[in-house]
Amino acid sequence: MPKPNALRKEKKTFSLSRESVSYLESLRKQKKRHSTSSVLEDLILQQRQAAELERISAAVTRYYDSLSDGEQTEDRAWGEFALSQFPRDEEP
Repeated sequence: MPKPNALRKEKKTFSLSRESVSYLESLRKQKKRHSTSSVLEDLILQQRQAAELERISAAVTRYYDSLSDGEQTEDRAWGEFALSQFPRDEEP
């Protein structure tokens, strides 16, 4: 059964500085990975996730910045109400 396109690997050749290659190799050894490519995949995934979190954070900030004073007051009241519905943790 063939792999879906999203899971297929594509062979590419890149030129990297010796320092970058050394860094990737050290990460490979540290993480006990079989290939440097898998380490590079992880780094790319982490970068993509960080960019996505940044995009989401900016969208949330834009949303709250767009609220009128009345909407902010109402939103704050709903938040306080929601918090009042959960039992408080008692400290030992």
